[in-house]
Order: sequence, then C-alpha cells, then structure tokens
Amino acid sequence: MPTETEILENTAAIVPAYNAGALVSDVLAALQQVLPAIRVIVVDDGSTDDTFRKASATGVQVVQHPVNMGKGVALSTGFKRAVSMGMGHVVTLDADGQHNPAEIPKFARRVAETGADIVVGNRFGALGAMPRLRRSTNWLTSKVVSALARQRIPDSQNGYRMIGARVFTSIQLETARYEAESEILIKAGRRGFRIDSVPVETIYGEEVSAIHPVVDTARFFRLVYKALFW
Repeated sequence: MPTETEILENTAAIVPAYNAGALVSDVLAALQQVLPAIRVIVVDDGSTDDTFRKASATGVQVVQHPVNMGKGVALSTGFKRAVSMGMGHVVTLDADGQHNPAEIPKFARRVAETGADIVVGNRFGALGAMPRLRRSTNWLTSKVVSALARQRIPDSQNGYRMIGARVFTSIQLETARYEAESEILIKAGRRGFRIDSVPVETIYGEEVSAIHPVVDTARFFRLVYKALFW
C-alpha cells in the first residue's frame, strides 16, 4: 500500500470555480503550499467575472468552459485532465475558501491507513458557523446517500474529497450540477469502492452559496429516484 507521501506525490487538485474572482487567488496560494502549481487544475465554469484571469496569474492549470455548465460537468472536466496527467488520486475542493488546503495531507494519510478509494471531509465534528438549516439538510441527505451507497457517509454533501483514479475512470456521471457529488458516492458505493471520511474544519465567511434551496433539492431527489433503479 502506498505511503502518505507517495499518495501526495501522485495527487492533483481539482478546483471548480464560478465567479470566484474575489477569493480564488488566496485559495490557490494556500493550495500551492501543499501541491505544486502544475498539479492544480482550476475549471472556470463559464465565469462572468475575473476568475479566469486571477486563476491563470497564479501559474496553475486553468480549463475554461465557454458557459456555465454546472459543478458536475466541471468535475468531469477536471477528472479527464487528471487522467491525462496520469494522476493516481485527485482532491476536489471549492474556490470559495470554505475548504482549508492545509488539510489535504489528512486525506492522503487516511487513504494510506485504510486503503479507501474515496475519503470525504466530515464537518460534523466541528460545525462552527454552519447555518442551522444547512446542518439539518446535510444530515438528512447524508442519511439518504449512505443508504443508497450502502456505506456510512457522515457528510455526503461536503465537496472536499480525495478520490482514487480507478473510481472516476469507472463512473459515468449522468448529472451536471451539485447532485453529481452525491451521484459519485452512490455509484462508487454500489460498485464496491470503499468510502471513508476524515474530520475537517468548517469555514464560513461572507460568501453567498450558489446552491438554490428549491431547485437543487429537487435535483437531489430526482437523483434519489433514479438511483433506486440502478
């Protein structure tokens, strides 16, 4: 089994970004303290602000969608780039500063210790300023995703993850937006991939969530209905 160091040396970071110009430079600067710029992949998902310019200025790889296509499509784009680079693992994290890049070694350590194929960050040990409604919603959706994936996933809605290449090369995403993160876990669990978790801190600033509480909830339950027949 590879060591933590060996895993980190073969890991790329995927950062989906949409109108994240205000924060993306700081996120990428912190990320480059852990991983070299050449292994950081920003997917600018059709931003209308200066996200592309600011991300490019940091020296990382930037892939640009001509229009906003959704987080699921952005992740797929990043996965394809990571495969072309021969990466064994990817770390996915958001461009809004809610995920602390300094915690990436914790994910690699958990993979080295357990052999997990996916490690998902778990915020429920340190909820901090997580809004009460989001806390309740995340708890419920995590229960649903855990049942469908047939594995316990305490924080299924957390996009901070380490994923082995053999997972994303064997899964064809059918969804395009935030529900794609649940789809990955459900399909991986159904196919026997091991899913683990690691505690991460909860960081909330003044950023506004791009998740639409009605539309994206409807998309999630549409995914749940489809998953019942997979």
